[in-house]
Amino acid sequence: MSEPADLLKTPLHALHLELGARMVPFAGYSMPVQYPAGLMAEHKHTRAAAGLFDVSHMGQLRLVGPDAAAAFETLMPVDVIGLGLDKQRYGLLLNDEGGIIDDLMFVNRGDHLFVIVNGACKAGDIAHMQARIGGRCQVAPLPERALLACQGPQAAAALQRLVPGVEKLVFMTGGAFDWQGANLYVTRSGYTGEDGFEISIDGARAESLARALLAQPEVRPVGLGARNSLRLEAGLCLYGNDIDATTTPPEAALNWAMQKVRRSGGERAGGFPGADKVLAQLDGTEAPKRKRVGLIARERVPVREPAPLQNLDGQAIGRVTSGLLAPSLDQPIAMACVEPDYAALGTEVFAIVRGKPVPMVVSAMPFVPPRYFRG
Repeated sequence: MSEPADLLKTPLHALHLELGARMVPFAGYSMPVQYPAGLMAEHKHTRAAAGLFDVSHMGQLRLVGPDAAAAFETLMPVDVIGLGLDKQRYGLLLNDEGGIIDDLMFVNRGDHLFVIVNGACKAGDIAHMQARIGGRCQVAPLPERALLACQGPQAAAALQRLVPGVEKLVFMTGGAFDWQGANLYVTRSGYTGEDGFEISIDGARAESLARALLAQPEVRPVGLGARNSLRLEAGLCLYGNDIDATTTPPEAALNWAMQKVRRSGGERAGGFPGADKVLAQLDGTEAPKRKRVGLIARERVPVREPAPLQNLDGQAIGRVTSGLLAPSLDQPIAMACVEPDYAALGTEVFAIVRGKPVPMVVSAMPFVPPRYFRG
C-alpha cells in the first residue's frame, strides 16, 4: 500500500487506505487502482454482482437560469432543449475545429441542468463554459459533492435496501432521494455496460454511504483498473486515450450521440462549434481523416496503447488507443484510431508488439453486450 504525496484526496481516501487499496495518481487525485482482491476479481465481481467505485474526482456542476438549456446547446451537437425532466443524456463539448474538448453527462433537473464532466478536464470545462455561456446562465461548480457508482446486475437489489425507490428508475433517468438526511441525486447509468447507478452526495456523507453499501452482501470495492477494463469491454471511450481535442464526433464513431434535430435539415441544425466540419463529415460531403474502431486479436497476445498498426503491406495505418486482455472474454481486445479505408468490419490489421506483428480483426463494439435496465 502506498500513498502518493501532493495529490488531492476524495472524501473516501481514508476508506480506500483502510481497505488496503493500492493508490496511484489520476487526474490530480490519489485514487485506488485496485484492492487486495485484484483487478481480475474486481472486474468479474462487477459483471456477476455489484461493484462500488469512487468517482468523486469527476466534476459536478449546475447550469442555472431560464436560458441554460439553450445556452448549453450552443456548445454541443446534441439536443439539450428537448431533454425531458429527470432524463439524462451523453454530451460532447466541442472546440471551434469540431474537436472534442470533453465528453460528459447531463440531466434536466427542472430548475437547472446537472452536469458531470471528466476529472482531468473539469477545470478547463468549467472555464470554457463560463467564458462561452456564463453571461446567459450561472455556471456553478459543486466541489463539495462526492460521486459514487454502484454497478452490476445486483446493484439495484443492494441500493434499494438503503434508498427505496431507486429501483423504479430506468436507464438514463435520475431522481432526488434522501438517505439518513443526506440529499442524493441518483441516475441509473454508469460506464461499465452493466445496470447500475451513479450517486451524487455531499462529500461529508460519502464515506458513511460507501460503508453502508459495502455492508451489503452483493457489493465489493472496485478500483480504476477494473473500471478501465469494464468500460473497454463495453466499447466506451476514455477521454485522452480514444478521443481528444483533435477528434471530431464522426471520427470517434459517436454519430449516435448527435440527435436529428441538430443535424443538417433538423429544426435546430448546426449552431455549435465546428458545425460546418462535423455536419459535412456526418453528411458524407467531407471524409473523416480517421475512424475509431474495435479490434480483437487473433492470437492471445495482449495489445496495449499506443501500439502502432500496419496493413498487410507493412504501411502505417493508425494506432491502438486502448487495449488489454479482456477478463470477461479471456481474449485481447482494443480500440484503435485507423485510416477510414481500414475501418470496415472484418478488416485484418497488424499491431506491432515488441517489434512483432500481432494479427487483429476490426470488430463490432461493444465487445460484451450491455445489460442496461430499460424497464
